[in-house]
Amino acid sequence: MLKGRDLLSIHELSVDEVHEIIDFAAELKAMQKAGVPHRFLEGKTLGMIFEKSSTRTRVSFEVGIYQLGGMGLFLSNRDLQLGRGEPIKDTARVLSRYLDGIMIRTFGQERIEELAKYADIPVINGLSDLLHPCQVLTDLLTIREHKGKNFRALKMAYVGDGNNMTNSYLYGAAKVGMTLSVATPVEYKMSAEVFENAQTDAQESGAELTWTENPAEAVKDADIVVTDTWASMGQESEHDARKKIFAPYQVNNELLKNASKSAIVMHCLPAYRGEEITDEVFENNAHVIFDEAENRLHTQKAIMALTMAN
Repeated sequence: MLKGRDLLSIHELSVDEVHEIIDFAAELKAMQKAGVPHRFLEGKTLGMIFEKSSTRTRVSFEVGIYQLGGMGLFLSNRDLQLGRGEPIKDTARVLSRYLDGIMIRTFGQERIEELAKYADIPVINGLSDLLHPCQVLTDLLTIREHKGKNFRALKMAYVGDGNNMTNSYLYGAAKVGMTLSVATPVEYKMSAEVFENAQTDAQESGAELTWTENPAEAVKDADIVVTDTWASMGQESEHDARKKIFAPYQVNNELLKNASKSAIVMHCLPAYRGEEITDEVFENNAHVIFDEAENRLHTQKAIMALTMAN
């Protein structure tokens, strides 16, 4: 279903396609753990455009394409004429002549969409300021591992900044039918357009999506509590001001008293302990958080194989 397709947003995937990615990621993880070769992309090349720096995205994509039998090319602004003003549509058409797929990690979602419009090969959204689909598909795999396959029986609470993670959690929860309660300050809510789109998706799956300003209300009876940094890349100048605004949204033991007793806490990393999450809560959930980090590799391998393989 996904062969030759772009992956720009979970919203653009069908329910079946979301489950296909998660299922195949679990299969690939099991194959790797068992030492079973899975070179589905033998001889394929992936161009990895980084206009934002990264740890997990770069390493997981580069290692992932290698394990699938292909090769990844790291391309920064210093390596491409994009850094000197070449139109992204020209870059897309040139790279389509050389590569079998492109992953891009950048600022504006519109840059990814323009790249995909002019490229003749699959384009994967490695992150934009609006969306982070690879991470949320990864998190759905991690939730399945720790809480079972019945997403409809689960409640997730997101606490913090209404950023690209929030937006993608809304799309992810809407596709799998999971209840999601988001808590952010009023002035830092998620994208109104994303929330509206996700509510439309939720009508099909039965998901319940809500927003509140009250973190304790959002976390009440939650099976999964997630958070993210309060100042994302490019917002460093706002860090001190954001710390004061988001202080009531810290994921700490007091807040978790409202959640289910068996609740897990997740964080996409990097984590700023003592800010959005306490060191104690982080360490108590480190086994989940680092499963989540590892699962970026397996999920992105699934995405690459499903979109790029013959």
